[in-house]
Amino acid sequence: MIKNNRHIAHISLQAIVLGLLFFLNFSAAFGQLTIHLELLVDPVIEEGDIYIATDLNDWHALDPDFKMTRIGPKSYQLILEKAPERFEYKFTQGNWSSAEGTPVGQALPNRVYNKNAQNSSDVYNTILGWEENVLYSIFLSTIPDNTPEDAQLFIVGNFNNWEPGDKKYRLKKAMDGSYRIRINTELEEIEYKFTRGDWKTVEARVTGKARPNRKLKKSDAKLKGDVDCTIQGWEDLHGAFSFYSLYDLLLLFSVFQGILLMIAIPSLQANNSAANKWLLLTIGLSSISILFYILSNFQNVVTIFPKVLFLGDIVLFLYAPFYYFYLRKLLFNIKGLPTRWYVHFIPFLIQMLIYLPYLLRSDKSMLDSIMNQDTIVVVIFLASGFAALIWNGYYWNLFRKTIAIYKEQFQSNFSYDQNLNYLNTVLIIQFICLAIWAFFFVVFGVSRLLGFDTLDIQENFIDLIWLSFSVVTYLLGYFAISQPETFKAVPQSISILDDPLESTVAQKKVTLVEKTVDENLIVVVESLEKNIKLNRPFLNPRLTLSELANQIKTQPHILSKAINEHYGKNFFELINGYRIEEFKRLVDEEKFQNYTLLALAYEVGFNSKTAFNRSFKKSTNQTPKEYFEEAKQNPTMN
Repeated sequence: MIKNNRHIAHISLQAIVLGLLFFLNFSAAFGQLTIHLELLVDPVIEEGDIYIATDLNDWHALDPDFKMTRIGPKSYQLILEKAPERFEYKFTQGNWSSAEGTPVGQALPNRVYNKNAQNSSDVYNTILGWEENVLYSIFLSTIPDNTPEDAQLFIVGNFNNWEPGDKKYRLKKAMDGSYRIRINTELEEIEYKFTRGDWKTVEARVTGKARPNRKLKKSDAKLKGDVDCTIQGWEDLHGAFSFYSLYDLLLLFSVFQGILLMIAIPSLQANNSAANKWLLLTIGLSSISILFYILSNFQNVVTIFPKVLFLGDIVLFLYAPFYYFYLRKLLFNIKGLPTRWYVHFIPFLIQMLIYLPYLLRSDKSMLDSIMNQDTIVVVIFLASGFAALIWNGYYWNLFRKTIAIYKEQFQSNFSYDQNLNYLNTVLIIQFICLAIWAFFFVVFGVSRLLGFDTLDIQENFIDLIWLSFSVVTYLLGYFAISQPETFKAVPQSISILDDPLESTVAQKKVTLVEKTVDENLIVVVESLEKNIKLNRPFLNPRLTLSELANQIKTQPHILSKAINEHYGKNFFELINGYRIEEFKRLVDEEKFQNYTLLALAYEVGFNSKTAFNRSFKKSTNQTPKEYFEEAKQNPTMN
């Protein structure tokens, strides 16, 4: 029994010794290791941290557990409590674009720790250089005078995921007051801005408005060396007037005027009420879109509500149909909408379906997409803008044809001008907008093709387009309030999107009469000339076709047909021709020698200077003044 106990005790003692030896061996294999590092070269990222990327952490370049502790200006260390006998590692500054390298910028092989070879719990390393990727050197020479003296300046861009206050990208101030920073990245092109630590303090234009991202390509960085930049202003530091530049004030005035017009037109203008409903929609749409555009120019607004960048585009495909329906109602005898009215709004619905995923995203997610200028977002904006240019160009041609057809019908029924010149002025302004719009895409295409940076020019073009567009609101509102009831012309087939234009019952009756009436047009012409000679109806400035037809006892459409076929003119041209001949006769009469030319024009039946000058020039190839001067020099010319 005693012998057995001794045997058991001996076996237990052996087990304890073996366990102790195993523990000692295990501890020796995974003992404490201190890794020392001394920088013999400036870091890529000033004041940046140093990390160890190793096979122990799957080569993670920004692992917080392997962040080294700074123990001196350029000295670091990291203590590994349980280091294996062998592992591989490299030093970085938090990403692989800032990995250690040779003094000439070449890549280094992985460092290797081997306990059996080194036989020490301390490992000493030095860095002689950094692996060369793309090195962008930014030199900030000028900052605004109102920049706080204690301000820290940061650079933010696609190289740091647009973090505005990233300490790794704080600019270092030099003795001469300038700021410098070097950016080591694999990117072939960087986009960036300057901030004072957050998006509220981002750089801006002189006016305080948001500026586009700066861009710098790898090839330009190597060619230029230090890239000199100038900060023109800060979004949060500006005077009241600089915030609202003259340009912004004009746009804001257009918005406020639009709101006032939407209140005033229904209460002050009873004429053209059906057309004015579409006019109010047009003015309201324009005002809202201009307001969104103004807000989208300020970074603070975009940061809080980035969807504002999309909302301003609602005008792109809606304005033209709204204005077209206004012209149809204003100028033609049309009671309802075309059967396929919805076709006019299909492009707008497609646009909204494309924009919808972005409008439903969170503000943070959308802001990231905008700041990073995601390719898809840029393509969507450009594609919708170009499609809208084509769409509005088509409608501009419809506007032109609509006004021309109306004028033609008006002159067939009236001997005077209706004051619709503002529609022509609007047409001209719309053409200017389209021309600038088209030139924007030309400049954009050329800049892409030749590699020029024309971003500032493109921004100016966009500003001009909106400024020109805002003028339309002024004109439409001013004339709509004072516009009398317009003559409603016979509908015509203008747009391929509309019905073959509907004819009224009265028009159908006229067509039947024209087919059945067999009246001798010569008799009508003779009656017309006799009435003009005896009664001189052209002296009536408000003479109409119906009134003249009643004087000679015939139907208006028959008289119109007789004038067209016998004289080769319309009613307007015929009556104004008689007025011009009467004007020539009065010029020679002594009792009218003291009359001005305009007074004589009114005397013979013209109701406006414009109509008189245009008709006179067309008839005689001379201006009234030229004719009058010639008549004084040659009294026998008549």
